[in-house]
Amino acid sequence: MSHQEPEAKIFACSQSVYLAEKISAEYGIPLGKVTMSTYSDGEFQPSYEESIRGLRVFIVCSTFPNSDNLMELLLMIDAAKRASARHITAVIPYFGWARQDRKDKPRVPIGAKLTAKLLETAGATRVMTMDLHADQIQGFFEKPVDHLFASTIFLPYVKSLGLDNLTIASPDMGGSKRAYAYSKFLESDVVICYKQRKAANVIGTMELIGEVRGKNVILVDDMIDTGGTLAKAADLMMEKGALSVRAICTHAILSGDAYEKIEKSQLLELIVTDSIPLKKESKKIRVLSCAPLFAEVMHMVHHNNSISGKFIM
Repeated sequence: MSHQEPEAKIFACSQSVYLAEKISAEYGIPLGKVTMSTYSDGEFQPSYEESIRGLRVFIVCSTFPNSDNLMELLLMIDAAKRASARHITAVIPYFGWARQDRKDKPRVPIGAKLTAKLLETAGATRVMTMDLHADQIQGFFEKPVDHLFASTIFLPYVKSLGLDNLTIASPDMGGSKRAYAYSKFLESDVVICYKQRKAANVIGTMELIGEVRGKNVILVDDMIDTGGTLAKAADLMMEKGALSVRAICTHAILSGDAYEKIEKSQLLELIVTDSIPLKKESKKIRVLSCAPLFAEVMHMVHHNNSISGKFIM
């Protein structure tokens, strides 16, 4: 008797429908139907409106604030498990709580580890994500993790700019590995910003390690939250004689007055993906879709093909 591959279906949590629709279109199948019942106190219950018995289910959900997104994903996974789905892949373009990947002081949680355990306990058999804040988060899972790099999206765009005297920059010491990976591919110089914080999201001092005079600089980071670090780094580099400063950030959290900071800064352009929906438009922000990348990798995973060719760095 020949082995028949299970059919694949794609579903989405309510705040990620905008991205799941693009992924489904790229994949070539319609987005699955889910309804959401909400009680008066705010409690909610998702329901699949079609059979998923024996199928491979992809659930698209970026777990950006607030925590309802994560809770909805957990409920969707649990519902798929109880509906007898054969494979349940949590497609999490932006993996929330990833900044809590270790105990950096006494009496604090490791939120990324807790999130991983919640996903596995709910019933996820595989996790697919992009540009984790810390690579070691993959080790928090006992299930397979496909960790995609947004460099496959950003690097072609950077090359299309045709910039001379290109220099890649990291806005902090922690992002130096990412910056060096980009610079190796683009054959460019690297500079690093050294910063000290007064508190979370509050920068005390920032110094530049390296030379940017006469250079076109591109700052590379995995996310942009309040925008303070990138705005300060861009202003510092222009003061040091840079010709231009752009920034590449995979996940556009952009909380608080981030949009105003970006607009007022000397950043020429901020390039992000659509892993998180923008709260508003900005002339300085360019969005490159990650949907084609996820759709292609999901197709490879479903057909048990190697995805190693999709990793530029």
